[in-house]
Amino acid sequence: MDGKIYIYQQDNWPNFIWDIRKLSTLLAEVRNNQGRLIGKMETLGFDLQNEAFLETLTADVLKTNEIEGIIINKEEVRSSIARRLGIDIGGLPSINRDIEGIVDMMFDATNNFDKPLTKKRLFDWHSALFPTGRSGMYEIIVGNWRDDSAGPMQVVSGAMGKERIHYQAPPAEVIDKEITIFLNWFNSKTDMDLVLKASIAHLWFVTLHPFEDGNGRIARAITDMLLARSDGLSQRFYSMSAQIQKERKSYYDILENTQKGKLDITGWIHWFLQTLQKAILNSEKTLAIVIKKHRFWNTYGTKIKNERQKKILNGLLDGFTGDLTTSKWAKITKCSQDTALRDIQDLIDKGILIKSSSGGRSTKYELKVE
Repeated sequence: MDGKIYIYQQDNWPNFIWDIRKLSTLLAEVRNNQGRLIGKMETLGFDLQNEAFLETLTADVLKTNEIEGIIINKEEVRSSIARRLGIDIGGLPSINRDIEGIVDMMFDATNNFDKPLTKKRLFDWHSALFPTGRSGMYEIIVGNWRDDSAGPMQVVSGAMGKERIHYQAPPAEVIDKEITIFLNWFNSKTDMDLVLKASIAHLWFVTLHPFEDGNGRIARAITDMLLARSDGLSQRFYSMSAQIQKERKSYYDILENTQKGKLDITGWIHWFLQTLQKAILNSEKTLAIVIKKHRFWNTYGTKIKNERQKKILNGLLDGFTGDLTTSKWAKITKCSQDTALRDIQDLIDKGILIKSSSGGRSTKYELKVE
């Protein structure tokens, strides 16, 4: 044993190697699917493109947090993004600073994908993620590298006394030098395929783990920035973070295995490309929902009487969870059951809702039109 547990301890770090023969077919498929998706989006009008972007970026922001076990309010995220896009979604809730911060970071990463990535930009993103200077209950260093004052940066699981160390990051004193090397590589103009570069940048940054918290979310923003470059578009129509969240366990497993391995990262790149492929293919579902909603509101928008009806109908169009009853309507829209029943009856009279044929003690309702 040479005592070199982690990839950054290898003699030739960070000179990663990979077997392009094992990756070229999958990379070509990913690139082909990217092109097909962009071509399809270009046939849609501006409004539909913006709607698709709203749905995709909302998913991206929600899921990049969920990967870290952080649940945030979907409506606040949608409202924050919609306001930036100039989309009227009605009844905008107030938005907390944490959500505004992560939306700011994601917008900067993708809207300004062609600008250099700098230390200042990374510090600005980190400050946006932690506007109060705290991560949960704990005060952290914000807008600067970690200092390891509480011990080495480790990824740990398990109960106290039975902890398992999955990974230990490079010591704080080398971070500034290591990030300088990373940024020089990131900003250099080479012939490397940008999708391939995105996979390497993700692994490299999260391996350095330069901040006290937020490293995963910033790594995924860096990934989105390079994927936007590879698409040549600031608008996002597929969400890598949403797909990673679905495969959260395999994500952490492949990271741990790669970070405890040698400099051959073929396995990581293959996982990344497979996950990106699924993200692009799954965007078809998002696009189908956006088109369906767009057609629905074009047809019935002028018949909708109030914001309560609009909220519930959007929920039904998005794939409502469970059965719609008067009591559920009242609870979601914070109104009385009498008001809920009047809202429902109005939509039945207009041919938008019908009583469901499914049984049960309560009357259930569903969309008449799909």
